[in-house]
This record gives sequence, structure tokens and C-alpha cells, in this order.
Amino acid sequence: MAQPRERSRPVIRLRVLRTERITPHMIRVVSGGDGLAAFRPNEFTDAYVKVVFPVPGVTYPEPLDLGTIKAELPSEHWPRLRTYTVRHHDAAAGELAIDFVHHGDEGLAGPWAANLRPDDELWLLGPGGAYAPAPDADWHLLVGDESALPAMSAALEAVPAGAAVRLLALVEDASEEQALATKGDAQVRWLHRADGDDLVAAVRELDFPEGEVHAFVHGEAGFVKELRRHLLTERGVSKDRLSISGYWRQGRTDEVWREEKAAERAAEEGASVR
Repeated sequence: MAQPRERSRPVIRLRVLRTERITPHMIRVVSGGDGLAAFRPNEFTDAYVKVVFPVPGVTYPEPLDLGTIKAELPSEHWPRLRTYTVRHHDAAAGELAIDFVHHGDEGLAGPWAANLRPDDELWLLGPGGAYAPAPDADWHLLVGDESALPAMSAALEAVPAGAAVRLLALVEDASEEQALATKGDAQVRWLHRADGDDLVAAVRELDFPEGEVHAFVHGEAGFVKELRRHLLTERGVSKDRLSISGYWRQGRTDEVWREEKAAERAAEEGASVR
């Protein structure tokens, strides 16, 4: 039986304008060009795109469309995808910025970003998204590691003036701390992996302000799993006021983690209907 064709997913083709080293391990890639007109921004502060990495040596059918590629080419020729948050989109300036964590030759996207030059191409799909700070929340909780910093930074910039915010960010050391802008009343705590700081313990010890919280907790799947239980069960945060997800898992490639995550989600959904 013939397999159903994947829905059309046109690839947006951008041109690299410049790269900026935000911290020793964080690279901001700013892109633009004529292809940016096809990008449709949304209202989410965790707006994410799929960065498309073509397999070297493979020629893809034009116009670039992921559905066509998967229908016409063997799976080993399909581009690899990595998910990243849009740090900012400025239509007037013709710029879209994405931050990449870079740890030497480790991984796919980090080394790629480190070697980009102006006029190189960047391919992406999207954006998607699901979270923005609720204007009616009494206060906001933002928790994550380096992978969540772009979304947390965008959320800080979007909270209403004077809004109470507690942000806890786990990074390697003090050199990885970033300047964060906000109109809110924000208390920011940086935790350092090199010093043995524990993000889960820090949230457990946090003195929660009075009122209803809107929380955003993202990053490595291990601490996310612990904090999900803590916030829902021990702190009584309602599910509709909690955006929480593991962006990555220690020791897993992105492809393997996506498969594990899908299996875990299916198991949870199966258990919920029993």
C-alpha cells in the first residue's frame, strides 16, 4: 500500500547577515533577505522554527518543500531538523535572529553556526509556538537552561510594566550570563553548572509570591520532569498556567530524543483514558 504523502511544508530560505558571539558559548545568527517576506510571525514569546540542515552532496527538488523531499528521496537524504526559538524578528529592519549554543565540535547546529559567514544560506520551517506571558497573571515564573534562554528573554521583554517575575537560569558559569531587558519587576537568579548549582533545588527553595502564577519551565528533560511533578503536585500550579517541556535530553541525539518524547507522550495519553 502506498504511503500517504506528507503535507506540503515550504522551506523559507534566508541569507545570513551577520553572527554575534553573545557569550563564549552562545552565537546569535541574524539573517534576512528576500525570503524573510515568507516568514509569518505569531504572538508567542516561545515562537520556534525548525532549522533545516541539508545532507551534504544531495540535490533537492525546487522549490524546496519538505513534503516533496520526503516523497521523492530516500530517508537517508532527508534534511535533518533542529528546533530553535526566534530571539527576535524585526520586519522593518529585515532581520530575524536565532541564538545557538556552541560547545566546540559537539552536535550539529552549534558547529554550523560557528562557521557561518555573511551571505551563507539558512533554511527554516515555521514558526510555531504555544506560550506568551498571560497579562492577567499575578506573577510569572521563568525557569530553564541555556536552551531556554532565548524564550525566557523574549518573555521578560513582553511582560507588562511592573509585573512580578522570578527567573532562574542554569548556565555553565558566570561568563555565560546575559544582559536581560524587561519592564517588569524581575528578580533574576543565575545558577552555575560549574559550581554544582541545582536548578530543581533552587525552585523548591523559592519563596512563591502571593497570587496566581503563570510559569514557563523548559530545558533538559531530567530537571523538567522533576519540576513538573513539583509544580503541579506540591505547589498546586494548574496545568493551564504551566508551559513545561524538555527541549533536549542529556546523552541523546535530537532524533532519538524526539522518538522517546513521542513514546512517553503516547504512554501518558494511554494511561489517562484507562
